[in-house]
Amino acid sequence: MNISATSRSARPLAAVVGACALLLLAGCHNNSAPNNDTTPSGNASGGAATPGTPNSSASSGGTTTGTPSGSASSGKTTPGTPSSGTSGGGSGQTQLAFVTNNPSDYWKICNKGVDAAAKKLGDKVQFVEPADGTAATQKQDVDDLLAKGVKGIAISPVDPPNQTDYLNTVAAKTNLITSDSDAPNSNRLCYIGTDNHAAGVMAGKLIMQAIPKGGKIMLFVGKSDAQNAKDRISGIQDALKGSNITIVDTRTDDTDHARAKQNAADAIVSNPDLAGMVGIWSYNGPAIYSAVKGANKQGKIQIIAFDQEEDTMNGIKDGTIAGTIVQQPYQFGYASVMLLDQLAKGNKSGIPANKLDIVPTQVINKSNIAAYEASQAKLLGGS
Repeated sequence: MNISATSRSARPLAAVVGACALLLLAGCHNNSAPNNDTTPSGNASGGAATPGTPNSSASSGGTTTGTPSGSASSGKTTPGTPSSGTSGGGSGQTQLAFVTNNPSDYWKICNKGVDAAAKKLGDKVQFVEPADGTAATQKQDVDDLLAKGVKGIAISPVDPPNQTDYLNTVAAKTNLITSDSDAPNSNRLCYIGTDNHAAGVMAGKLIMQAIPKGGKIMLFVGKSDAQNAKDRISGIQDALKGSNITIVDTRTDDTDHARAKQNAADAIVSNPDLAGMVGIWSYNGPAIYSAVKGANKQGKIQIIAFDQEEDTMNGIKDGTIAGTIVQQPYQFGYASVMLLDQLAKGNKSGIPANKLDIVPTQVINKSNIAAYEASQAKLLGGS
């Protein structure tokens, strides 16, 4: 996943109002896809969760686009140097931050949501992507934010089990919420994101549809101990219980994109009878897609992915990828900033009783990809 923040020019007021209206509708209603293809919205009592707009919505208008902190023209970063951008601006505004777990195209959409909320509220929000996707770099980035005195941080933890003590330290210094991936045993105030176990179950059902005769499959992910990865994998396992599909291995790449591609290529060579390959994180789908095409195995190996990276969508269009489970990263960013703003002002009414705010997921395949891409283009202002 490779991204650095880029400058965003202010959009016409009409486009902004339209985007906000669409967002509010998305936060208030279930996705329009059939119930069997969409995880429920609202608060979930188990697993990880994701929200739409916070339960107590901020109704004020007016937004400003983000501009990068420092120069970000090259699109490249070095370890220890976050790819970051700042939404909003000016002294006296509420200082907030959103910290991802690694750089990826997936996060570009989330950053759009962060920008929209920052503009709506007039807050200054720094969007930080740890350059090498390690817990050490993420900690350094968060420490830098704390030194700047930010009033709230939304974070997708790289290694939740081993970061719990540190996250508790952060939570004692500022308002801390998790987004995209949870740290349920920490003192974070709320989790905003996908019910990843339910998303995994959706993926498992899609696997069975794509491979009706059964066979061997392999899973691919950046880090198997990340909470969202664990939940998705357990969901897939639960869905496949009693089926004639066998998971032969789960291969990790530590968010190294070159290694992700090599893992997929090696799996095809060492498992000539492989029937399916599943990409758990957003960039895994494109990596598998490239490997399958390189081995001329289109149609022989079924691919199931997560999220909506460009090559994943291209693979669905050309029939190489059976489908993908898409989240709503725009909502993650928007809802996180809205809630952090409330918390910075002493308002905790937006935190659900179970501290989980769930945003629904949806299956995208060849039958609905055109409609989905049209709706995303409208939401993101055609950019």
